[in-house]
Amino acid sequence: MKGAQLRLTALRPSLLTTPTCRLLPAVRHSSTTKPPPNFYTLFPTAIPQGAPPAGPFNVDLRALQREFFSLQQQSHPDTPAHLRTSSLPSSAYINKAYTTLKDPLSRAQYLLSTQGIDIEDESLKMDDQEILMEVIETQEEIEEVSTEEELEPIKAKNQERVVETVKNLAEALEAADWEKAKGLAVRLRYWRNVEETLKHWEKGGEVRLIH
Repeated sequence: MKGAQLRLTALRPSLLTTPTCRLLPAVRHSSTTKPPPNFYTLFPTAIPQGAPPAGPFNVDLRALQREFFSLQQQSHPDTPAHLRTSSLPSSAYINKAYTTLKDPLSRAQYLLSTQGIDIEDESLKMDDQEILMEVIETQEEIEEVSTEEELEPIKAKNQERVVETVKNLAEALEAADWEKAKGLAVRLRYWRNVEETLKHWEKGGEVRLIH
């Protein structure tokens, strides 16, 4: 794209901010404190093979939802005592596990976190020039449209990016290729940001590919 590289310094910092990955310190638990259960182990029926690489990355969302409702009923404070399962973690923890696992991006981030990798840490440094150029081009395309109909091809193109990235991310995680998965998770986060921008587009409004 002609002149794209010259425009980098003129773009808002938020457009260039990308999550960089840092190693997380290992979580230590005292001898008297039981560590919280792995999110995957809470759903043995919906995810019988467990987390990748032992099991698949993709999840049966209907089965996950059914098991979630069952767990919530068993752990909810308002449920009669004889119907509750005391060994379960709190209702809030179960809800967090469910909301994390039902979404591919948050599921990937969780799996990476179990390997000490965090993609939430943000920096103005942009290492992947290919993604950067695509982000700039997409921003320009959105800025040029004036109707909802003109957005449709951009939405379709971005949806293709999301689908392809999730497919590649699944393959990397199932192969325990954490380094490759890390980069793909960052890429998926970008396309999700574009998706949100397109969803909330307004004529004449500011185009901001937020994170």
